[in-house]
Amino acid sequence: MTMTNIDQLECDSFSKELNFMLLLLSEETTEQQPHLVRSALINMDWDHFIELTRHHRVYPIIYKRLKDLAIYNKWIPTKVMASLQREYQRNTYQMLHLSGVMDTVCRILDDNQIRSIFLKGPVLALDLYGDISLRTSCDLDLIVPMEDLARTESLLLKLGYVKDDYFETILGDWKWRHHHITFYHPIIGIKLEIHWRLNPGPSKEPGFNKLWTRKRTSTITNYPIYYLGREDLFMFLVSHGARHGWSRLRWLADIDRLSRQPIDWVVLRELLYKYQYAHIGGQALILSEQLLLTPIAGRIRAIMGDTRTRRLAQDALFYIRQMVNLHTEPVPEHISRYHKRHLFSLMSTQQKIIFILSFLYPYPEDARTLPLPTKLHFLYFPLRLIVWTWRKTKKITLQEGGYK
Repeated sequence: MTMTNIDQLECDSFSKELNFMLLLLSEETTEQQPHLVRSALINMDWDHFIELTRHHRVYPIIYKRLKDLAIYNKWIPTKVMASLQREYQRNTYQMLHLSGVMDTVCRILDDNQIRSIFLKGPVLALDLYGDISLRTSCDLDLIVPMEDLARTESLLLKLGYVKDDYFETILGDWKWRHHHITFYHPIIGIKLEIHWRLNPGPSKEPGFNKLWTRKRTSTITNYPIYYLGREDLFMFLVSHGARHGWSRLRWLADIDRLSRQPIDWVVLRELLYKYQYAHIGGQALILSEQLLLTPIAGRIRAIMGDTRTRRLAQDALFYIRQMVNLHTEPVPEHISRYHKRHLFSLMSTQQKIIFILSFLYPYPEDARTLPLPTKLHFLYFPLRLIVWTWRKTKKITLQEGGYK
């Protein structure tokens, strides 16, 4: 299947700074295409260009590309290259620091017979870009078996990490409503996200043992550090990127690099359909092909042709075009509403049903609204709708009375 004009994403409103950044991110851009650059650089807003590279976390790749494609340098202001170089060097130090912490954490867990698989960070940078300095990362993500979560927490606390209890829970809902716990080390300034699932519910995904059988070993340190097999990594990266609206092009650059590796596309296609990620995988490949000129293998193109998949790809441009930041509170109301709708549209029919039914399961807010002894928490199930209605009615009454 080939993309037709009807299938083309509507990118006409992209700024020239964004288009230039996309041009540099593409592996297909070469020194034999200077005309593309000259036309892109007319009246360029370089401050905005730098802002875009920072927002999308792609400044290391952009700096490296501009250095490699030396013919472009005569059109790039010195201050721009100097700014990108500073960011590149800072990121290199950060990734070296993360590599050392990763080695330490892996050894501690291994010494205590706790299996771990790293999801992102330096191992991903080395695998996809061949150089840890070419991908940004502010923390380390790893997944451990659910049964080892408590022991992992205990070991990290002994190492000086502080648990960030950013979510409340009742009746064990954390096991499926959430997917990781965050720890922060106040001295070394490193954040760890310890996963027991790849994604929050109601996702369907392979269990830890399945991931373990398909894991790979990184050569980043002398000590064996494990990370996801290519097909599992693809599923994780597309689900993570989609969940965040592809609001940072770094995630799409990862898909571009991974798609150029020797993936078993037949196995991947089976996994995507099995775990209901085919439409999300198709969304990622459409975006990557059209924005970064990623060559797509024929055996996987079938998942890109669905009308829903193409619509999801088009919807993601909202985040890219507006430089949406979902990580800094407060998120503007119109963006928050759009994102909630987008998240729901990403779900399969089965996931939507489970998601809607999950509202019948008690929330921590119910316990705050109607405190009950722990042994009576089971009563929140039959009382769920009553407590929810009471809370909403009380909120409306307060607002009408002039209170916020």
